[in-house]
Amino acid sequence: MMKDPLLQGSAAVLPGASLQKACKFMVLFCALHLSITLVYYMFGGDKIYFTEPQQLQFRQKANSTSGPLVSVLAIAERYATQEPTSTAPAVVELADCPATSPLLVGSLRIEFSISVDLEQVRRTNPNIMEGGRYKPKNCKALQKVALIIPFRKRDEHLKYWLHYLHPILQRQQLDYGVFVINQDGDATFNRAKLLNIGYMEALKEYDYNCFVFSDVDLIPMDDRNIYKCYSQPRHLSVSMDKFGFGLPYNQYFGGVSALSKEQFKKINGFPNNYWGWGGEDDDIYNRIASRGMSISRPDAITGKCRMIRHERDAKNDPNPQRFDLISHTRQTMNSDGINSLKYNVVKTEKFPLYTKITVDVGPPPS
Repeated sequence: MMKDPLLQGSAAVLPGASLQKACKFMVLFCALHLSITLVYYMFGGDKIYFTEPQQLQFRQKANSTSGPLVSVLAIAERYATQEPTSTAPAVVELADCPATSPLLVGSLRIEFSISVDLEQVRRTNPNIMEGGRYKPKNCKALQKVALIIPFRKRDEHLKYWLHYLHPILQRQQLDYGVFVINQDGDATFNRAKLLNIGYMEALKEYDYNCFVFSDVDLIPMDDRNIYKCYSQPRHLSVSMDKFGFGLPYNQYFGGVSALSKEQFKKINGFPNNYWGWGGEDDDIYNRIASRGMSISRPDAITGKCRMIRHERDAKNDPNPQRFDLISHTRQTMNSDGINSLKYNVVKTEKFPLYTKITVDVGPPPS
């Protein structure tokens, strides 16, 4: 049977046309697949390449494109080659720490019969920075506190102080630094002058606005006794076991005290001319009273503290001139203090738990 030549011609063309259509279909399919994959990575799987404004702009342009899918790919390619907008997170200002820290536990058991290893203290207080610096991570401390310790040859006592005080100060949510002011040499000890030096040296490192002056042998027995400054000069060691957990007399300002930067400057700091034991605390009290300020204190329970028992240090005998000096505080305070302070720094050492500054305070008057 003869076949229609027209039909034979049509049959010969049909396979080639089908193949061409199939190829076009495959190209479009691949382009669609590539587009979907690209969009997935841009908007779903990995948002590193596009910021949200770029993604929105891309969607608007893609939706408005009426040409083939190649146009969509061209838009995507153009965006992919742009420099990414900076995605650095904005600096978030920390909220102020609460007036009363929620971390306080209250009454503490203080023992001096235990062995203290400073390396262990460092490991159990990992957030303390070199030099004994600390600040809360989750809130902004209300005060910047420098803790000043007058010191000479009391290393065992210092271990207990660091062991107990660092956890307490952290729970109190203070931005603080610990400065051990070590008197060089073996001349007569001058506690008040060392405190003045601590004030001056601490301000060289940080903008402290509160200064807590603490003897190295006194440990608070309650972390609600906050080592910070108040509207009036603060006496913190008000209830010492040495005195049967009471004040020896109402004007007593020894042991541990706190003054703001403004309060300290108002009284011209502490006296420099008290050599040996005793008298400087009463001089400081007189300075505060003469400037119209009063002493604030915690209650007798919160203000409890323990003293490490020890013999009086060599070259720290009672000052025979202390009573005469105290009686002339008002006449001498304007010329004897931080405005007349003279000393030389021998060495500054940054330890993991504290900063030790060894100083030459000069010789006592003959």
